[in-house]
Amino acid sequence: MIGIEIFSGVGGMSLGATMAGIEIVMAIEIDKDAASTFKLNHPHTDVIVSDIKDIKSINVKVAENQQKILMGGPPCQGFSKSNVKGRNVDNQKNWLFKEYLRITQLWKPDWFVLENVQGLVETENGLFLKEILKGFDELGYKVNYKVLNAKNFGVPQSRERLFIVGSLHNEKFEFPASQFTNDFITVEDAFKDLPDLLNGNSDVELRYKKKKPSEYGLSLKGDLKTTTNNAVSRNSDKVIERYQYICEGGNWRNIPIELMDTYKDVSRCHTGIYHRLNSKKPSVVIGNYRKNMLIHPWQNRGLSVREAARLQSFPDNFKFIGTINSQQQQVGNAVPPLLAKAVFETIIKNNK
Repeated sequence: MIGIEIFSGVGGMSLGATMAGIEIVMAIEIDKDAASTFKLNHPHTDVIVSDIKDIKSINVKVAENQQKILMGGPPCQGFSKSNVKGRNVDNQKNWLFKEYLRITQLWKPDWFVLENVQGLVETENGLFLKEILKGFDELGYKVNYKVLNAKNFGVPQSRERLFIVGSLHNEKFEFPASQFTNDFITVEDAFKDLPDLLNGNSDVELRYKKKKPSEYGLSLKGDLKTTTNNAVSRNSDKVIERYQYICEGGNWRNIPIELMDTYKDVSRCHTGIYHRLNSKKPSVVIGNYRKNMLIHPWQNRGLSVREAARLQSFPDNFKFIGTINSQQQQVGNAVPPLLAKAVFETIIKNNK
């Protein structure tokens, strides 16, 4: 199989596909930093930095015995449950799935995989999901969809994502069964061997701890002696003081009310604000973790880019480039590679 990823970001889905044995030949991404990170980590892929609306042709050589697979996740912020203002038909980004349909019609892949947030299922009473399914049906694809949780596939993060998979050749697709149902990979498993860091750390490359990594950590570390992307946002002294009151699994409600005086209405704070990760459980969703001020489980600071990447199941040799804010966004927006891998492995089994 050869694949193309659109709305690719840094290529978490492409990495999962590559792990499953699919050759990624092209990626299309509008964000320059994310595209640069993709190219750095997928040097043999043709990366096109462009608005998807400007793509009028797909020039990819396909061998006679190769099948084509299209993958990608159109922007999902408008379908997020936390985006009260943008979850409607007026948000133009919510209609970018039509570009996915257009590229599908243009390239006619044998298979496609579309990923998005769970909220797409419910937004506008399922209007967008119905439109997507109708669009693929009109293009001749047999489609199945399901919400999968990353923690069930070896990712130390409870992250529910909608996957829509279609076959041009009327093949029935059954989603992979959960690989983990109770003994999930935890935050501690992910962080155990990573270096201790200070608030605002800017040292890019550091040695691992001498502490033996977990099996999960070792699978991401490999033979590396040092780890990169260790940057941590610098929080103010007041924010760090707030962190000290929060227990593992706690949030802003643990903070004395007098320390929350910069908030106009504390009662309106989201439960995800000032959340300290529980080391014994999978992480909460790693989205805009700097804005939410997710807290390290046993250190009073935010998460490093590498820590967030581990919670997403990126290997340690995967490097992110750009400003720290850009790197944080790149990690948070990505599809967890191990979750994607499970989906693509199932498609490959269908092909045999």
